[in-house]
Formats: sequence, C-alpha cells, structure tokens
Amino acid sequence: MNAQPKIIDADGHIVEPPALWQEYVELAFRDRIPQVVKDDAGIERLKVEGRILPRSPMMIAAMCIPGGLSQPERARQLSWEDLRPGSFEPDARIKDMDEDGIDVSILYPSLGLAYGALRDPELAAAACRAYNNWMADFCRPYPDRLYNIAPVPLVDVEAAIREMRRVVKEQGVKAITIRPNPHNDRRLNDPAYDRLWAEAQDLDCTVAIHSAVIGELPTAGFDRYPDFFQRMIIAHPFEQQMACMDLCCGGVLDTYPRLRIAILESGGGWLPYWLARLDEFAEKIGHMLPPLRLKPSEYFYRQCFLSCEPDDVALKTATALGTDQVLMWASDYPHFDCVFPGVVDELKEHCATLPDSAQANIMSDNAARCYGLH
Repeated sequence: MNAQPKIIDADGHIVEPPALWQEYVELAFRDRIPQVVKDDAGIERLKVEGRILPRSPMMIAAMCIPGGLSQPERARQLSWEDLRPGSFEPDARIKDMDEDGIDVSILYPSLGLAYGALRDPELAAAACRAYNNWMADFCRPYPDRLYNIAPVPLVDVEAAIREMRRVVKEQGVKAITIRPNPHNDRRLNDPAYDRLWAEAQDLDCTVAIHSAVIGELPTAGFDRYPDFFQRMIIAHPFEQQMACMDLCCGGVLDTYPRLRIAILESGGGWLPYWLARLDEFAEKIGHMLPPLRLKPSEYFYRQCFLSCEPDDVALKTATALGTDQVLMWASDYPHFDCVFPGVVDELKEHCATLPDSAQANIMSDNAARCYGLH
C-alpha cells in the first residue's frame, strides 16, 4: 500500500468507574442507578434500581477484562479494582491505543448499555445524563481521538429525543446508541419512534444499535437458554438481524433516507445471507409490508454500517460479497473476548488479501462515514 489508512476502532468500550455513580448521578437517583456493589461476603454483584440481582457470583469484572473469562477460578477472583486503567481513564486509554496502533476509538458503555432500558423512565433518563456528562469529561482531553456514543432512554421516546438534542448540541456527540430489543413491546419500526428517527436525521446524528446480555428487555434466546454461553452466542446476532429487518422492511429507512444506522457487535458473516433472504421475500410477498421503493438490501447499503471483529470470516470475503462498503472493524476492548495487545496486527493479517481500497474502507473510511467524522 502507498499509505497506511488511519485506524478507527468502530466499537470499543469504557467500563464505568464508581466515580460516575457517586459524582455524576443526581442525588435522587444515586442509589438506584445500575452499579457494582459488594455484598456482605465481599462478592461483587450488580445492583439495579435498588435491587441486588440474585445470581452469584456475577463475575462481572471478568467480563470487562481482556481474557477475563478464560480461566474460571481467576474469573471468580477478579474485581473492579483489577480493571485495566484504559477502561476508565483517558490518558491510560490513549496509551493502550498507541500501543496497538489505534488512531481513533469510538466508545460505547458497558453497564451503561442497560441504562436506556430501565423500567423507570425518569431513572433511565437520569442514568443516561450522568453517563454522557461523565463521558464528555472523559473525551475532552482528546477530542480528535475519543468519541462518546451516547445512550438515550428509549423507554421514553420524548426523553430520548431531549437527551439526543442535548448531547449533540452541547457536547458535540456524533451518534446515540440504543438496544435492538423491543422496549414497551415496540419494535424499531413502531410509529412511536418516528419523531426520534426524524430528529436524528435532522441533527445528522447516527443511531448506533448495540445489543447486550444485561438488563431486563425481551431478548432472543433468553426464554430457552439460562446460561451465559448460549445467551451470548444467540442474543447479539439474532437481535441485530431482527432490528435490521424492522428498519429495512418496516419503512423506517424508506421514510428517513438520510438516517444513518450502525449495527454493532453481531459479527458480519450473516449479512449477505440475511439481506438476500429479505430481498427474496420482499419480492414474493412484499404486499405484506409497508410500501417500499427499494429492495431491503438497497436500503441497507445506502444507510447502514456493520461492525465485526478482526478474526471475522466476513473480512476475508468482503470484496467478493460486496460488503466492503459497509463493514467496519471493532476491537471490543476491554471486554473479555477482545485481543489486547495485538488487535491491529490481527486486523491487518486478516485484511491482507483485500484490495487497498477495501482495506481502507474497513480500517477507517467506513467508520468515518458512519459516524460523520469527515
């Protein structure tokens, strides 16, 4: 290659420190925001809306440490004090990025992925405000390298719109994040969300859809599988495939043609199959859908982006399948399944056979277009 493309990590994470819960949350909500606490036995547990969740031990710290779940005995002993400083401290984060050769990190929550779905709308809004204010301080020293993707309280659409306006106009946020799951029995193509899509389009704010296995939303596989392994395997891709269907086939992307969508942490191999299936059935029984001017796949390639990790088979086949225009690589740092250090070396190895233009798209250009960084 004549010049190495900039390396933009399209989906990294921070891990919320106790200071967020103690210093940024409004006093009236401080005891009810999701946070990690120690029980009488010294075991770290997840406390949500004032209730300590019953599963013990949660091993929640291990989930937020590279390789943290690989050894069961070690996983049970890890605590919040064992987190990498780069998980919650901006100078340390930049140091870790420099070690791996990452120029820009797009940052998502960890526990905060549950904030927007809390049952109490006022608590959900307060949790999102606190997190976004903390992240504004986190990113401020490195405005060209660290970008907050702001959770909004989707359980209350009007509150979500207010928070989106606030963070875009006051903090310069480029994107908000929501979960793909139904909130209040509403899928993403529900008319209740029309004002959210319209406002995001007008604000030029990307809507990033990130799945998770925390919180109490209806989640694919949870009714059938009680264990973390199966839930983790199923929930991320299945929820995102359904969200993709609702947006592409439910009229959302037809109605809001300038709306940008990012779909995160669900892998990339499913995309060609899923879009082909949507196109096939839209052609055969499309009369069951709202009127659509394009094929579902055409909406996706016009307005959507999809992240995958560097070892995903989707990267090696991106040019052949035409997905190099929408795929973005992501580290998932510092979660248990990330590679650190060495993730950029792995990325370059898996992209080595692709044309220069496809490598640039996957390593940086698609993420820059997705998040409006140009």
